[in-house]
Amino acid sequence: MNPEQLIEQISQRTILIRTEAGYSQETMASILGISKKTLVQIEKNRTTASWTVVVAIVSLFPDSEIIQSLIGDAPLEVIRTIAHNGLDRPKGKTLGGKVWWREVDKEKEFRMQQNLISQHFRILDREDYVWFSSFDELEAVERFRELSQKPDNSTKNCRK
Repeated sequence: MNPEQLIEQISQRTILIRTEAGYSQETMASILGISKKTLVQIEKNRTTASWTVVVAIVSLFPDSEIIQSLIGDAPLEVIRTIAHNGLDRPKGKTLGGKVWWREVDKEKEFRMQQNLISQHFRILDREDYVWFSSFDELEAVERFRELSQKPDNSTKNCRK
């Protein structure tokens, strides 16, 4: 997924996200820091939201069922991954991916998962902290192998 795809998907569903939250157009526009006129244009699909507005929507409504149906249970992680063109540092504790994630590979310290909705990959440690996140499978596999090869770590694969 790239910024343009996310912008398009969120823009097309802004009215649903607003309705789900129970906000009027005036309130939603105020929350997002845009004019009511701009919000109306987005909701009528006459224009798309800016990247900044999409980031605001996802950040302010991460529990939205509409947003989660588009990008899974970790919407802020998806935003960070897209914005930074991947994450490659320990960042944030997760719930471990019990619902929206498929385990791709595992070894003693780390496991690699793929999001069932957004299809992006992430690497978690045994305490469920994200060490890496990317939409590029080959990059994720390479980083998983690098992390797995650290001293005192042994590699074992699970189903792919």
